Amino acid sequence: MPTGRAARELLEEADRLVGTARAVLDDHGRALDTARAALAPLLDTLVDRELAGIPLARLGDVTEGRLRLGALEQAGYLTVGRVHGTGRYELRQIPGVGAQTADRALAAARQIAHAVRDTVAVRMDAESTDADTTALVIALHRLVGAGPDAPRAATAARRLLTELEPGLAAAAPARSRLRMLFTGRGARADTLAAVTSLRTAVADAAARDLRLLFGQVSVDLLRGPASEAEAWVDFELRSAEYYSLLAEMSGTGPDRDAAEGFLPAGLADRVRGLRLDDTHLRVSLRGYQSFGARFALAQKRVILGDEMGLGKTVQAIAALAHLAAHGETHFLVVCPASVLINWGREIRARSTLRAVPVHGPERDNAFAEWRADGGVAVTTFDSLATLPDGPACGTRPGMVVVDEAHFVKNPATRRSRAVTGWTRHTERVLFLTGTPMENRVEEFRSLVRQLRPELAPSVTPTHGVAGSHAFRRAVAPAYLRRNQDDVLGELPALVRADEWEEFSAADLEAYHEAVGDGHFMRMRRAAYARPETSAKLNRLRELVAEAEGNGLKVVVFSYFREVLRTVREALGEGVFGPVSGSLPAARRQELVDAFGAVDGHAVLLGQIQAGGVGLNIQAASVVILCEPQIKPTMEHQAVARTHRMGQIRTVQVHRLLVVDSVDQRMLDILARKDRLFDAYARRSDVAEATPDAVDVSDGALARRIVEEEQRRMAAGV
Repeated sequence: MPTGRAARELLEEADRLVGTARAVLDDHGRALDTARAALAPLLDTLVDRELAGIPLARLGDVTEGRLRLGALEQAGYLTVGRVHGTGRYELRQIPGVGAQTADRALAAARQIAHAVRDTVAVRMDAESTDADTTALVIALHRLVGAGPDAPRAATAARRLLTELEPGLAAAAPARSRLRMLFTGRGARADTLAAVTSLRTAVADAAARDLRLLFGQVSVDLLRGPASEAEAWVDFELRSAEYYSLLAEMSGTGPDRDAAEGFLPAGLADRVRGLRLDDTHLRVSLRGYQSFGARFALAQKRVILGDEMGLGKTVQAIAALAHLAAHGETHFLVVCPASVLINWGREIRARSTLRAVPVHGPERDNAFAEWRADGGVAVTTFDSLATLPDGPACGTRPGMVVVDEAHFVKNPATRRSRAVTGWTRHTERVLFLTGTPMENRVEEFRSLVRQLRPELAPSVTPTHGVAGSHAFRRAVAPAYLRRNQDDVLGELPALVRADEWEEFSAADLEAYHEAVGDGHFMRMRRAAYARPETSAKLNRLRELVAEAEGNGLKVVVFSYFREVLRTVREALGEGVFGPVSGSLPAARRQELVDAFGAVDGHAVLLGQIQAGGVGLNIQAASVVILCEPQIKPTMEHQAVARTHRMGQIRTVQVHRLLVVDSVDQRMLDILARKDRLFDAYARRSDVAEATPDAVDVSDGALARRIVEEEQRRMAAGV
């Protein structure tokens, strides 16, 4: 074992690692302390408000009747809040209140206040800001901006310090050859063992690039505070991340049984005990999402049936990322064609995993590439049926994910047989579905037969009749479902999803004609010109069907009346609207009121330029935008009709887009605008009243996009 110079260099490197680990922990701790300090006055206000409504008699309950309250009541102390806000000296000035009574009353009030503090939830509303809430958003902005690397770095730093600090102390004699000469045999052996342990820890840290991680996170955490506008804009863009961090930091959050899908205690404990490796993740998971990923890993062959909007895709990606961190190299995702592009984008955005689309004319080459190099193969049900299955191609995925699993409920169909060809030979299989299985017991039994045949006979229709909780407990080994109401207790988040599609052949023909004619507005409508084959319309139907399965109301916005007519015909009877500019304001509100009065699912159509002004549509929790808008303010205003105070559910916004089209060109150009300026404009009263004042010129944008698309098509790109 080398000593002297080699040992000194090793110990110096360990010293540097300890220094960077301590620094990132200090930086992370200061950022958390700043956020907690900003949170405290908001919590105090909420607690005081709650205590003001709790009668004084509750102090007697807490002390089991040992506290005499008569003197306090006579002095006008009628609520717990009044006592809690009073000092000991002041209470003792009340006739009949001695030192013991004052102390007991204050202790009981503090006990109740502590319990109340655990139940209140701070809500941040970008439309109704105040100084204290703004200070909290700014403090959280620093932590959210550092991203998932911040908690990851803090965890790694703590673990590294426990490995290095004792080793450095024990290996101290190795810093000097002379000191080693005068070290006894036993002490020398201990020193050499410590050096060996340090060498392993330092090598592991180098392999994981921990010094780089610590340095990058410290830089992020040491940035100056954001401006008020920048922080609020960022909050509006990703409010779910702010609320997730707030819940984690304050120790509040959903009821644990609800967040864990009301699983039996033993099963929940086992899932909870699995440590999720997030090395390959690029996002922070909410607590229930982490539990969902761990459930899939622990139970191996399951159905994740969370209500739409709760992030089933990211939970599946987290499970794949965990397996990749433990050596798995090949994964398979099977999904409808309408979400294939989204899966590829989500995998790349939320993880370091490589997405390999296996679809279209080049699918055989892509499949061969995946077999050779690994990654996440993303394919459609129809494409999968044309490929050899796992045993035939000699590749066994670490996990198979099947999205919209109800597509394979009938085992006799070609798509089901293709999926079974892979799943029967794969240890881990994850089915995803957003529809409540307790309402579809036979469908559930069919899916379970493919995953856990031994469980299927025990599932009977009576389980569904007994209610959702009874059903979930009965099928717990293979099924996990959480509802929005169970796990999202804060002011509802605004969840945005860009639904990217590819033109069908007929769509593309209509688009080429519009581009050739230089007709910008027809280019924007081309995706709906052939309803029978429209990719956008197909995805819209799927989103509406999933919302219907969950009893959610939907608002569909388009700039074009023609598109809304097409959507109405596609969805059939029972659709409200369209709300358009030609309707009198009173008639518009009548439609909105009738839509809101429906018990459960309903669909309202609206022209986006009319739906964004003067109407409140809080009944809806799903918004579908048929196309991107030239004026971002118009889109923002329309969404704001649903996402505002009074809304009691998370609002999901699905924007339908086509790759390599006018949609993509519009987004590319608008994204180049300065985001902060756009945000200032969006949030100003002037912008709310006159979007034209801040958005790019319609004519200039249209000409530019038409010219770019004509050049692209002429070049055959």
